[in-house]
Amino acid sequence: MSDISNLINMVNNSGFPIVISIYLLLRFEKRLESLNTTIQNISTKIEKILRLNKKD
Repeated sequence: MSDISNLINMVNNSGFPIVISIYLLLRFEKRLESLNTTIQNISTKIEKILRLNKKD
């Protein structure tokens, strides 16, 4: 229940658009971190495949 009251206080103090912007930025940050990890994993796998192909 305190989370909802904190959210209401934030909206009252700083305005709805600012609260929504902060919320969306935090959500996107988590997704960007996940995408970054996935891209790094794919890059590592491609490098391994290319090394194996060079040896042949």
